[in-house]
Amino acid sequence: MPTLLKLHPDCRCDAVREIAVDATRLEPSALRLRYRVAGTLTGLLLPQPASPSRTDGLWQHTCFEAFLRIGTDQAYYEYNFAPSTEWAAYAFTSYRSEMRIIADATLSIDVTGSDTALDLVADIQDLPQDGPWRLALSAVMEETSGRRSYWALAHPKGKPDFHHSDCFALELP
Repeated sequence: MPTLLKLHPDCRCDAVREIAVDATRLEPSALRLRYRVAGTLTGLLLPQPASPSRTDGLWQHTCFEAFLRIGTDQAYYEYNFAPSTEWAAYAFTSYRSEMRIIADATLSIDVTGSDTALDLVADIQDLPQDGPWRLALSAVMEETSGRRSYWALAHPKGKPDFHHSDCFALELP
């Protein structure tokens, strides 16, 4: 069942009406994320299609993000998915600590869109199986004006921070 992401209270986004995401644990080690953006998407700055490849800095432009934590563990994973089909994956030992690049992540991205909707489906394989997953799901939208907005299941007080523990608002058993 899709869940709506919330626009950060300090942000504005004229191009996007809503962002919904559906997270499904396909099997003990596989996750499917379906992001759907609705609005006047001609106002969004979207990256050009590219070959699926690992790329850093995707969060600086329109992209979708998923953070995954196993149960109450402080270690977590970060995945970035661009509408270009480029991606990034990282592991952290705790809040923004000891970031490690995951160069060999097993994932796929499929993107379809129109002037009023953009759909991105990301499948991630080979995830840890031991226990429930806590997810922080989010998106960065960059408008053609250059303005960025930040969307998430939950936002901590203050500036946007998708790594914050308050953002891990969805549990998949």
